Amino acid sequence: MLIWVDGPHDARENMRLDSCLLAAAEAGPAGEPVLRLFRFAPPGITLGRGQDPERELDLERCLRDHVQWAVRPTGGRAIFHAEEWTYSFAVPLAHPMGAGSADDAYARLSGLILRSLEHLGVPAALARGVRRAAHVERVPGLAGGAAAPCFASTSRHEIVLAGLKLVGSAQRRTARALLQQGSLLLSDGHLRLADYVKAEDDERESLRRALAASAAHAGGALGAAAPLERWAGALLAVLPTGTRRVDGEAGLSLVSAAAAGA
Repeated sequence: MLIWVDGPHDARENMRLDSCLLAAAEAGPAGEPVLRLFRFAPPGITLGRGQDPERELDLERCLRDHVQWAVRPTGGRAIFHAEEWTYSFAVPLAHPMGAGSADDAYARLSGLILRSLEHLGVPAALARGVRRAAHVERVPGLAGGAAAPCFASTSRHEIVLAGLKLVGSAQRRTARALLQQGSLLLSDGHLRLADYVKAEDDERESLRRALAASAAHAGGALGAAAPLERWAGALLAVLPTGTRRVDGEAGLSLVSAAAAGA
């Protein structure tokens, strides 16, 4: 496996890079898995690939406040990306890390992330069952039938802290490869999503409370501004010998061929 410790990018560039990683994994069935670690700067919003931005977001408010949004190449639901560690993982299905069902792939990668957090002293755990009952699909106050945000519910194989969602992940599988994306919360910055979903103003606070009641962050153990390099070190400590690391622009070669055709 190769760990790419990438720097911060805005929402659209981060999603473009991940789309290119998926394309590269599709084109090279014998290629090695790539785990990209990154941040969002400035903070921004991503939506699942099946979501309609006009239905989910108050686009005028996003424009007014200069909050950029982008649609992810994976599924899932809305997230406000602020203080967090963010990852993407691209792998050909022919590789052992991509083999089996979607559930198998989720379990493998969640187990890896969990071990890295344990190495850092974070008392996280894997969620059990299919989905928590609270705040499952809809949150009162969302206009137009908009879906509940990502951190308003927890699914099997996701990582929790004190029983609350710590890492939100989504996956996309094609005929030859898969891409999984995820966010590990380091503060309450994700609550800012309540300001930008399509909702009546008097309902935004109820949505904020619902998000706060469903999610936890690891900032108390790691710090809201914990560097990606710290996470990379923990991942390297729990991955097999031979895992390689590249930093920043040195990783662009991983996506250059796919980007040229994008």
